[in-house]
Amino acid sequence: MAASSDSLADILERVLDKGVVIAGDIGVSVVDVELLTLRIRLFIASAQTAREMGMDWWTNDPFFSPNAVREELGETDLAARVAALEARVPGRRDALR
Repeated sequence: MAASSDSLADILERVLDKGVVIAGDIGVSVVDVELLTLRIRLFIASAQTAREMGMDWWTNDPFFSPNAVREELGETDLAARVAALEARVPGRRDALR
């Protein structure tokens, strides 16, 4: 019987490459009356593997993508906004540079 010599890094690489799904349901009942149900679905994979599976929700999430925040706030051209603000301050434009 051969001993497995996989390191933690090897196992983690396999998990991120293939992906792992953990699913479970937790129910709380009192006298056969269900009070609470928690459905847990956890998918662990690399970003590349997730994209290949069609999951890319983080690309438009403002928490994960600073560009999404700028687009959401209408700040697509920050340099133009800074220039417009500098132009509104008389005599200070050259002093700021």
